[in-house]
Amino acid sequence: MINFNFYSPTKIFFGKEKEKEVGSIIKEYGFKKVLLHYGKSSIKKTGLYDTVVNSLNDAGVSFIELSGVEPNPKIDLVRNGVKLVKEENIDFILAVGGGSVIDSSKAIACGAKADFDPWLFNLHIKTPEAALPVGVILTISAAGSELSNSCVISDLETYFKNGFNSDLIRPLFAIENPELTYTVSKFQTGCGIVDILMHTLERYFTDTLDIDFAQNIAEGLIKSVIDAGYAAIKDPYDYNARSTLMIASSFSHNGLTGLGGKMYFTVHKLEHQVSGTFDRVAHGAGLSVLFPAWAKWVYKKNLTNFVKFAKNVFGIFEGTDEEIALAGILKLEKFFQDIEMPTTFTELGISCSEFEPMASRITKNDTVKVPGYFELDKKDVLEIFNIAK
Repeated sequence: MINFNFYSPTKIFFGKEKEKEVGSIIKEYGFKKVLLHYGKSSIKKTGLYDTVVNSLNDAGVSFIELSGVEPNPKIDLVRNGVKLVKEENIDFILAVGGGSVIDSSKAIACGAKADFDPWLFNLHIKTPEAALPVGVILTISAAGSELSNSCVISDLETYFKNGFNSDLIRPLFAIENPELTYTVSKFQTGCGIVDILMHTLERYFTDTLDIDFAQNIAEGLIKSVIDAGYAAIKDPYDYNARSTLMIASSFSHNGLTGLGGKMYFTVHKLEHQVSGTFDRVAHGAGLSVLFPAWAKWVYKKNLTNFVKFAKNVFGIFEGTDEEIALAGILKLEKFFQDIEMPTTFTELGISCSEFEPMASRITKNDTVKVPGYFELDKKDVLEIFNIAK
């Protein structure tokens, strides 16, 4: 186990109709003027928009709006948000939505305290030194951004999608009502399930020894998400299943499941290139394609962890260690297929001709390696892409 710092300050307001309290919550914190940040039309169709606006008005909280957040949130909207926040003297940002809205809000929050282009944070040229506080009303169980210190933004002009990390952007609070996820489509529910699992799996498969405490938590979370995932796909109005997915979303990405271990997020780095190149590709769908392929390529390099995963999560004990490890990977891949998530590039509509340019961008023409317990050069990336074709 390596040295670590753990920080998870976000206050969670969990349960039915908790979103109705948002105005009084913000007022109690003492904020004067709020940016209400959200996607497009979904929160208006469901009535959540009216609920939020009424709560803010009833509490006497002044606000202005910025809508239009898309999946794989864009830097152009972030720039517009930063300009608006500075002009209007906003002191708090309320994100109503999922990971895309939350990440867009975080980027605006950092940009509001800077005198340069907020894209420099995602390029890792600048590091946030201050940020406006952000609160969340969560509408989809997926990204875990409601408790995380990460912020991923895309630039369509350069086909570049990248994240930065800072404890300054951990949300002040997260309102989590599982009923708000009832209307999430089957496909987006599946994407969310994959994303939740991946945030834990990327921490689980590490080369750090003696992290049994974190891995035991991780295994419990993974098994709970698989069970709840089947249930939620079968019945989208299963409150208990939706509750499990929502709380798992939060705790899969606040650092708890990786305590004491090195964190590489290798598969995320591969996927960011895929959805950064093809904006139509949902992040969860890209991960469901790439994780099994990556695992098949590297599992022999970390056989102990893959065997442990297969035994403790799926109860696979028969065969050699290599056979058990591979069986665990295939079992997870089968789960992705069972919840109707893609597991090949063909299903994403991406041809083999795209592999080389994506691999070149990931490795900067084979001059850098993708970090991980087994680092990937361009040839490795291409091998993984071809396994997933």
